[in-house]
Amino acid sequence: MTPRTKYRSLAVTLTAVTVLAGGAGIAEAQDTGAAQKAAVAQGSGWAGITREQVRIDFGEGWVTQAELTYPSRAKGRLPLVVLLHGSGHNDMNQTLPDGGGSTFVPLAQAAAREGYAALRFNKRGVTGIGPVESTDPAQLNPKNPYDRIQRDAAAVVRFAAASPRVNPSKIFLLGHSEGTNVAANLAADPKAFGIPAPAGVIAMGVVGQNIRDLLTLQLYGRLLLQLHDEFDVDADGRLTAAEAIDGLIGQPKEAADQFRSVLLDGDRVLGSTDTDHDGQIAIDAEAGAVLRKATGIDNYPDVPGLETLQEYVADIARFPTVTQALPRFTGPTLLLNGENDLQTPARAALAADAAVGAAGNRDHRIVIYPGMAHTMNVTPKFTPRFAEPDRQVVADIRAWLRSHR
Repeated sequence: MTPRTKYRSLAVTLTAVTVLAGGAGIAEAQDTGAAQKAAVAQGSGWAGITREQVRIDFGEGWVTQAELTYPSRAKGRLPLVVLLHGSGHNDMNQTLPDGGGSTFVPLAQAAAREGYAALRFNKRGVTGIGPVESTDPAQLNPKNPYDRIQRDAAAVVRFAAASPRVNPSKIFLLGHSEGTNVAANLAADPKAFGIPAPAGVIAMGVVGQNIRDLLTLQLYGRLLLQLHDEFDVDADGRLTAAEAIDGLIGQPKEAADQFRSVLLDGDRVLGSTDTDHDGQIAIDAEAGAVLRKATGIDNYPDVPGLETLQEYVADIARFPTVTQALPRFTGPTLLLNGENDLQTPARAALAADAAVGAAGNRDHRIVIYPGMAHTMNVTPKFTPRFAEPDRQVVADIRAWLRSHR
């Protein structure tokens, strides 16, 4: 996971994106604008899918808006996918910033194409798509915030199980980022949350490490990785002034300024960083020492910039990671991770899948996608752009759902 302001899906601050609002289902529209609505639905991917607006009581004074979607021609009780967000104040679509679309709309549509219902919901404290937030601080920042997130998710599962549209024995949990941890914790001990045992778990951007290790990577380790990958041309672990200067070319201004302050004094390496005075900077021993101090990661949990997140960080640390919890679940699992993910690294997802297999689960699969980062799209590793899940990711989820229907 990662530091958040309004939203960090273990990554980013969300801004508003206009999303088509659903009604009782485009395919069933009977008003004079039916043809126009059908055309809009076709273009937006909702054609043939009913969109039912529902409200779910989370308790503690909060009733959230949600949307139940399913194939319009479907009969009887359907298998269902509950979509669980990344960290922060997310709307039901997990709307992405900078016009990046959303994480969950294409997945809900994909589920419907495979004969599944899907249930998306606004997190506690979120009143609309954007996300639009409540002004009530008690709802935006409840006590024991991660535990509250888990219990809210359990309320969604119970709501789904009571729906006449849903087969309660075929409820699947699909989580992204923080949602992978929530899904794993619920699946590991469904009785403790008062929910039926999930039929399967899909995890995208797997939280396979504890919060301290993840924050260390996100705030500090990624900087060293970037110096090794993009600056150290001869791969000797040391940077000459020429390598440092060339490495700054094309970097965003904020990143370039940060690295320049550590590496260079004009056209020479920075003497205060080059502690052995050999005219080069050892990435790990010399630049690493300066960056550790600058990020304040050794003061964890009192890390500069994370002051408002300390309660969340302390709370989630009380619960098992995916690697610890998911082996207690005996149902099918699908783990998906981007190779370039610097929020939840692929190696941790591999460890989680190995732990599931070691526990005796024979129906487990992991896919690591080359070139993809935390939002499951192909993007530069160190300057990721946020976008909807890649078509291959959606196709793999569809195939897995089809095989487990």
